[in-house]
Amino acid sequence: MNIVVCIKQVPNTTEIRIDPVTNTLVREGVESILNPFDTYAIEEAVRLKEEHGGKVTAVCMGPPQAEETLREAVSLGVDEIILLSDRRFAGADTWATSLTLAAAMKKIGDFDLIFCGQQAIDGDTAQVGPGIAAHLNLRQGCFIRKIEALTDCSVTVQRLLEDGFDRLQLKLPAVITVVKEINNPRLPSLRGKRNARNAELKVWNADDLGLDAKEIGLNGSPTQVMKIFTPKHEKQTEVFTVEAQEAAELIVDRLNRFTLGG
Repeated sequence: MNIVVCIKQVPNTTEIRIDPVTNTLVREGVESILNPFDTYAIEEAVRLKEEHGGKVTAVCMGPPQAEETLREAVSLGVDEIILLSDRRFAGADTWATSLTLAAAMKKIGDFDLIFCGQQAIDGDTAQVGPGIAAHLNLRQGCFIRKIEALTDCSVTVQRLLEDGFDRLQLKLPAVITVVKEINNPRLPSLRGKRNARNAELKVWNADDLGLDAKEIGLNGSPTQVMKIFTPKHEKQTEVFTVEAQEAAELIVDRLNRFTLGG
């Protein structure tokens, strides 16, 4: 059972800064961490490997510093790590990101499952996992809270809903995004930390993936941030000192103005 986990290095939520010119996240010199939701994806992939055999490969798209996040994944039980790093990838939206990751899946070739966290804390779109499935024309299960059964040709999962869950059976290969209810991620072991230091890192760029510069990064992103600003919160207060009957009439009048747009 060969599993690929797509992970992301994200800015620490208390350190996020925006480039005023490009309106993209400033990552240089900012403390970064492994996306918390991805730890659940790593844990579930490693558990399946331990039960069924095979290997787990972690793939991360980002700048060279994202190597730290990939090595952290090794300390948690991942076997192989691949960094997708190219200046031409910068500024990618979820469409261009999922396209790039899908190209990496094609280059890897031999996989049964692709795991993703439900979303990244710096974007909260939850679109990259489904986007990978769309680009690869694979079955997908999103917001998965439990894997019930896994065979050589299918996986049976529970998908979290607002009022419970439903059960899906997906033909392999498939893409699965997981929620935090699925497991409790392990801590790095001493052996894992040693493996992380010695793990071979593969670095692939756009040319390695056979991608055209027009379809990746900002150039390949159909959605772009035009402006970022902090909304202004303005309050208008009116004070009336009147008798109860008149107060009731004033309240009704103001409510009518609000509901009727007057």
